[in-house]
Amino acid sequence: MKAYIFPGQGAQFVGMGKELYQHKLGEELFEQANEIIGFRISDVMFGGTEDELRQTNVTQPAIFLHSVIIAKLMGESFQPDMVAGHSLGEFSALVATNALGFEDGLKLVVARANAMQKACESQPSTMAAILGLADDVVERICKEVDAVVVPANYNCPGQLVISGSIEGIDAACTKLTEAGAKRALKLNVGGAFHSPLMEPAKVELQAAIEQTTVLQPRCPIYQNIDAKPYNLPSDIRMNLIKQLTGAVRWTQTVSNMLSDGATEFIEVGPGNVLQGLVKKVDRSLVTSSAMV
Repeated sequence: MKAYIFPGQGAQFVGMGKELYQHKLGEELFEQANEIIGFRISDVMFGGTEDELRQTNVTQPAIFLHSVIIAKLMGESFQPDMVAGHSLGEFSALVATNALGFEDGLKLVVARANAMQKACESQPSTMAAILGLADDVVERICKEVDAVVVPANYNCPGQLVISGSIEGIDAACTKLTEAGAKRALKLNVGGAFHSPLMEPAKVELQAAIEQTTVLQPRCPIYQNIDAKPYNLPSDIRMNLIKQLTGAVRWTQTVSNMLSDGATEFIEVGPGNVLQGLVKKVDRSLVTSSAMV
């Protein structure tokens, strides 16, 4: 069974999507996106700098567009038995499987990015990658810290990203290093994504999601909040709202897809980060990038 997986923030690169614009459908979708967003995001993607691409309000729609346009250009060869997306990638997966329309999906991604940017600016916060510790050890130490810090991204065995206030992250990194972490590396991100500090963004995004039509996807989508498969629009909508302040359970998602029969993982979008994470769950798995 084929599992199609969609990357999230961090997969961007200078020049991304330029080759997709050479296709008529790709050009149409990029130009439609430029109009919806209100600036030529295609120009930033094709010729912008790394710093410009790293801005949350650019990064998120850029990765979404790259992924969705690839899926659209694949046409009949896009035949998923199941899908999942890492954080932002969940929106790409929903558009690719027809649960969200292209315009609706893009508008939600833009609203999400802007809401997250505002939340980041209102309170200094950050994230850190913790390498070489069991998940339960990281969870326990986060609870011991007397400041906001929570597990945010369960990326693969031995790699868990924590998220929270500057004070919380610093204290947790010290404790986690003392507990034997190989590395406790603060990340160059705008704020504490997937933590309680994103509550203002969650409230803002909830209003937008509740006004958006969500249909049943063409196959189950394994959602970040609990790594389980969903088909019902009401469940999908609720899980999207919870996602902003909840953890991305990617390790568990891959494990559940395997248990449900996945034999091949195909990454749809820029880069190959997710393929690397999948391989760390099971080295024998077949992974590839989607080809147009």
